[in-house]
Amino acid sequence: MATPLDLQEQEQLDALKSFWKTYGNLITWVLILALGGFAAWNGWNWYQRDQGQKAGAMFDELERAAQAGDADKAGRVAGDLQQRFPGTAFAQHGALAAARVQFDKGQVDAAKASLAWVAEKGAEEEVRIVARLRLAALLMDARQYEEALKQLDGAKGSPEFEPLVADRRGDILVAQGKTEEAKAAYLVAWKGMNDRTSYRTLVDAKLTALGAAPAPAASGAAP
Repeated sequence: MATPLDLQEQEQLDALKSFWKTYGNLITWVLILALGGFAAWNGWNWYQRDQGQKAGAMFDELERAAQAGDADKAGRVAGDLQQRFPGTAFAQHGALAAARVQFDKGQVDAAKASLAWVAEKGAEEEVRIVARLRLAALLMDARQYEEALKQLDGAKGSPEFEPLVADRRGDILVAQGKTEEAKAAYLVAWKGMNDRTSYRTLVDAKLTALGAAPAPAASGAAP
């Protein structure tokens, strides 16, 4: 004969069975999602570390090739970095390093391609601007003036680079024979640079050569 305690335990067991029948699947899926999310987070962190280590190793290989003057190998490794790890800093800096050695070895078209990739797909805005400045210089040397100016048009968004962009624009305009526009660009560069930098002295010299030497700063207030 069942005791009151036995009946109470049976009622609790029946209630538990009923609860699990109603909510068991939901609880199971919540636990699976929670555990899956935790596993995915750990997996993503491991993946990021693993990708970073592999990209870093490839970048080291690229740097060794660049230091050895092996433009072909530097270009190949840079291409691999772009394909396998396009969103990393290693890829963008690797492309800049490859462009430098490619240019030094006379592979100007390859250098342009490396810089163009950084200009369009670099992970950091400042690095994209640096790539555009360098690419504009190569295009100017090739007398592709309009293309060079288009690169500078895209070099926006970072105020500290504006004087350098304006200076490069002035160089291109001078090459085109557009003296007045060049003066205006150089003046923007001159005004944007610290008066204690040697680069500003160079821009000053460019303006002077065009007959537009900047007025010297006043030494003091008028009496």
